[in-house]
Amino acid sequence: MHYKKRIFIDTLFKVIFKSTGFLVLALLGGIFFMLMYNAITFFMKVSPLDFITGSEWNPTAAEPEYGILPLIVSTSLVSFGAMLIAVPLGIGTAAFISEYAGKKLKIILKPIIEMLAAVPSVVIGFLGIVLVGPQIAELNNLPNGLNALNGAILLAIMALPTIITISEDAIHSIPQTYREASYGLGASRWQTLRKVTIPAAAPGIIAAVMLGLGRAIGETMTVLMATGNASIFPKGFFDSVKTITATIAIEMGEVPYQTTHYYALFAIAIVLFFMTLIANLIGEYYINRFRKYHAA
Repeated sequence: MHYKKRIFIDTLFKVIFKSTGFLVLALLGGIFFMLMYNAITFFMKVSPLDFITGSEWNPTAAEPEYGILPLIVSTSLVSFGAMLIAVPLGIGTAAFISEYAGKKLKIILKPIIEMLAAVPSVVIGFLGIVLVGPQIAELNNLPNGLNALNGAILLAIMALPTIITISEDAIHSIPQTYREASYGLGASRWQTLRKVTIPAAAPGIIAAVMLGLGRAIGETMTVLMATGNASIFPKGFFDSVKTITATIAIEMGEVPYQTTHYYALFAIAIVLFFMTLIANLIGEYYINRFRKYHAA
């Protein structure tokens, strides 16, 4: 009797967990098809090529323009700028925590870094307006600091917990025998870290970077508050920019229902969906490589 009850409970929870897994896939598929349905409605009126390559986004003009190339370039500029800041800081911090920090310091540092991920994006954006932006403007003689550099710095701060946490796990999980073999050959701790540990942990570190990039691409509130929201081609990090996420957030609440402008925002969302999906798939690929490498 006890055996039958245990089999029943195991089967029940197996069905529940499988159902939740399929539910997540159904939700993701539902979101994708909803976006695609509305985007197709837009592409029946506007050429996809003109939409992607168009150099002006002005849907409220007398002759509306639906070109999102400036938005794609702005999003890419801010996101990759954030990675230029976050990647060396994140990997360096992860290496310090894993290889150099003592147990007491590690116990303090890791929770603090993980708590940084819990800070609301609106708070980070507010700091960009009142603290980072004015400093950028003062140092570079600009009228204001609401530009791509401000957004990149703030997104770097938001991506750091992801990059540090996953990179530290990757570095820490490298077998101790690798380090001992390197020390046995006369290498210093720094040489071992640079030439043995980090290369061995590369799949996990690359996964961390790609997941951090996905976080930066998909961020909305921070870039909306900190980048100036100018729908023009940026010439550099000191120009105001308008990202894809900020465009959707600003315009969706005001746009008339079922107009061309309304459907255009869904078409933008599809582009953003694929950008974040590609970043996450690349990160997932390297995570799986990392797991298989150490399982072998």
